[in-house]
Amino acid sequence: MKALLSLFALLPFSALLPLHPAAPAPKYPVADIPAALREGAHTVLRADDEVVTVKSTSRLVHTVHRVVTVLNAAGDDRGGVAVPYDALNTLSYMRGAVYDAEGHLLHQLRASEIRDQGLGSSGGNFMSDVRVRYADLRQPQTPYTVELDYEIVSENTLFYPEWQPQQGDGMALQSASLLVNIPSALALRYQERQLPAGATAVKTSAGTQDVYQWKMTNLPALEEEEVAPPLAETAPTVVLAPATFEVQGHKGTASTWQSFGQWNYELNAGRDQLPPATVAKVEALVKDAPDARARAQRVYAMLQSSTRYISVQLGLGGWQTFPASAVASSGYGDCKALSNYTKALLAAAGVPAYVALVGAGPDRPDLRADFPSSQFNHAILCAPMQRDGKPDTLWLECTSQTEAFGYMGSFTGNRHALLLTPQGGKLVATPRYGAAENRQERRLDLFLDATGGATATARTVRTGQEQDLYASLLHELSPAEQKKYATDHLRLPTFTLTKYNLAAAAAGATPTVVETMALALPGFAMPSGKRVFVSPNLLSRLPALPTQVGERQTGLWLPRASLQADTVRLHFPAGFKPENLPAPVQFSTAYGTYASQYTALPDGTVQYIRRLELKRGSLPKTAYAGYLDFRRKISIADKAQVVLLKTES
Repeated sequence: MKALLSLFALLPFSALLPLHPAAPAPKYPVADIPAALREGAHTVLRADDEVVTVKSTSRLVHTVHRVVTVLNAAGDDRGGVAVPYDALNTLSYMRGAVYDAEGHLLHQLRASEIRDQGLGSSGGNFMSDVRVRYADLRQPQTPYTVELDYEIVSENTLFYPEWQPQQGDGMALQSASLLVNIPSALALRYQERQLPAGATAVKTSAGTQDVYQWKMTNLPALEEEEVAPPLAETAPTVVLAPATFEVQGHKGTASTWQSFGQWNYELNAGRDQLPPATVAKVEALVKDAPDARARAQRVYAMLQSSTRYISVQLGLGGWQTFPASAVASSGYGDCKALSNYTKALLAAAGVPAYVALVGAGPDRPDLRADFPSSQFNHAILCAPMQRDGKPDTLWLECTSQTEAFGYMGSFTGNRHALLLTPQGGKLVATPRYGAAENRQERRLDLFLDATGGATATARTVRTGQEQDLYASLLHELSPAEQKKYATDHLRLPTFTLTKYNLAAAAAGATPTVVETMALALPGFAMPSGKRVFVSPNLLSRLPALPTQVGERQTGLWLPRASLQADTVRLHFPAGFKPENLPAPVQFSTAYGTYASQYTALPDGTVQYIRRLELKRGSLPKTAYAGYLDFRRKISIADKAQVVLLKTES
């Protein structure tokens, strides 16, 4: 003991003080972000390091290390972190932390702070085993930095992860990498989209493994430009896909559309058998129908009146349908089940049909036809047949109780679908809807009074994709809610919507919704001395677009063709006459055509006729200047005024 004490006596006093661990070095200080990346950015992706390890045809592991600096309140949604998982995709771990502007640790995510939430249950119209683990790491003051680590072990190799580090408007990228390890025997299929120079794949091999690596650094913030494709179509992306895959013992290949469709077809083969009573009901229903189309129409009406839609995403149930007999007894199913059930009903009616997979969504970009893979989120039905002695194809949306017979609309029209046949998949086009189908025809009467007020009545007939929104309002909202929606969306300075009504027109080749309304417009055209200035285009003005700031980054995306035809009658009180009518306007461009004309009629009214046809297409970014001028000319013409002169009494 004395020896020990004497040893301590020989040590300097400082050596006897308790040892404290050094404070951790700062991580991700905001000052380390290059100034050029902060310009126009709400967030900066400091790191996105992802590793995909394909273990076999039925198993892969995906690890993610992601660091995002939130620069301002507009980027606060990146302060919440969420990771989905399900029965086929196990979340091994999820870790997070948040740092202040100097890079000092503010908070380490605790397990108790992670919420686990399901996306649906059998009690509603959504049956799913998909869950999300979510944590809120947002801070009251910006800037701050969120770090996230997680790992997914997937038993579903139908889908390989997609690498798109820049996930939204206003996100700059400082550093990102993707590493894929895969057995050489399996082969990796991938497609590179919008990658910057020098970011293409680097492949190496070691023994029986192939390694692919991508890296990107210092990319400026994405900016959502006018009339541009969705950001998901313009951001740098690497899409991965299997050559061979396996889901719960069901093996397949995806190197061609034929083989991918074959897997889907065989997965659902034999599930289209109906109970004898249902077959007898269909046979009685169509026994006197004159042709296959009429039989199909009766079957579709039966479907809409007796079934309802639910979403089913339970393991293999995401791709394998309920049997048709189950739908016959329960009256519900998801898109696959209802399409399969309708296929069985049509077979009982003597009408062959095929289920088709499609990427659905309003004006969604078409699939990448040159990259066979699972690019679908919906199923519809296709029935090839004859019409007037010529080949025809009937398409049916089987999940809606209100959709018009044979109509696809903006949800599934104007794109490709994968037909599932006994011979495998076949890529086919869904119905195309152009300006001839997508029409808006309006007749408006505008009545001025001597004090400057006005009233108006309007009847608008919309067809095709122009009626899609209004059909939804008609079927989903009450009349009072429809009127409120119209009131909220009319671009008029001061008005009262005194009457409003929506109604479906008689069924035709293209669905039609008729809108009627009446408006009170106090102070609409106040006299200026002896003159009154009136803009007859009350409801159909197309605004100009802002001038492009800086160089245009994306192409021009015009997803819908349409035709607008307006006829306006201007009624004015006694003692007024037209002094000046705007000159006719007419021009035609690659983007569309426009014409307007004003005429003084013998009955004392002024008639204004406007016709605007917009074209559909994708054009290079150099076309934006021309499109900007096209919209500017339309905006000027739409604001033209009729000058009325008060005559001497």
